[in-house]
Amino acid sequence: MKKIDFIKDKKLYIILTVFLIITCEILLIPFKMSIFIKAYIGITPLIILIIALTAEYYKKKAFYNKLMQNMEELKEKYLISEIISTPDFMEGRILKELLNDLSKSMIENVNNYKYQLEDYKEFIELWIHEIKMPIATSKMIIENNKNEITKSIDEEIDKIDNYVEQALFYARSNTVEKDYCIKKTNLQDLINSSIIKNKKSLLQNKISVNIHDVDVKIYTDGKWVIFILNQIIQNSIKYLNKETKNIEFRALEEKEKVNLYIKDNGMGIKQSDLSRVFDKGFTGENGRKTERKSTGIGLYLCKKLCDKLGLSIDINSEVNEYTEVVLTFPKGSFWKF
Repeated sequence: MKKIDFIKDKKLYIILTVFLIITCEILLIPFKMSIFIKAYIGITPLIILIIALTAEYYKKKAFYNKLMQNMEELKEKYLISEIISTPDFMEGRILKELLNDLSKSMIENVNNYKYQLEDYKEFIELWIHEIKMPIATSKMIIENNKNEITKSIDEEIDKIDNYVEQALFYARSNTVEKDYCIKKTNLQDLINSSIIKNKKSLLQNKISVNIHDVDVKIYTDGKWVIFILNQIIQNSIKYLNKETKNIEFRALEEKEKVNLYIKDNGMGIKQSDLSRVFDKGFTGENGRKTERKSTGIGLYLCKKLCDKLGLSIDINSEVNEYTEVVLTFPKGSFWKF
């Protein structure tokens, strides 16, 4: 709150006070009074005005400065009315009442939005579980009627199944803490589960898998980590374009963490794209080149779930050489949600 702005706001009071002083001095001209009395009558209203305005300025300045400071420090701005004290001047009390009403309205809208979002999420999860039944049934029918046509259909159903699973984990990604179970797990078991899940695609694309030094114990939620590994493997399969295709898994155990390196010898990622690969919807140059168009959701979900689980994920790459994803599992200290 600036002094000049406050003075401009009070200019009417200042003008009226000056007009009153001048009027009084003019009216006193016919009367024989000492200069001291006339000066006292003229100066007194001005002094009273200055004292009143000064007191009002510092009172309001303290209130509004505190209000602005709280606004800057407060994450949920709409809760500002809950932490400011009731001021002892009328405009401040009116402002606080308005902020209280705005806060109540905002909280009601937020709660309504949360309810609608939760309702929609429950519907999506229910729909996903329902759709998995006809997918499983279709795969059983295909298994009993193998030919070139059903083989192609099976490949497309696998894609549908992967997208359905991606949608399920996306729907749950904001509430991982309600659906996770941290326990001691063998990293090799998680990797094997992911490879088995992608076995058909790996065989069809003639991709060899090399696994080294992954018999390591980690503390995490296996279900979520398997999903992350699936997304990474599927990305590797999508962008492997060489005659000899290879995906390598290698773990390195350190004092306070375990690093899992997942490396393929695919087309690689441009350096200009590396910083954006975890952005939602980002497909990059590779995503536009491949026949299977990228959605830009897989790695975004990996990053989001890793953050929720207290893991870290990084990518290193060289164009036409390799892409390496590094998952880091911390030891000792547990995850903060």
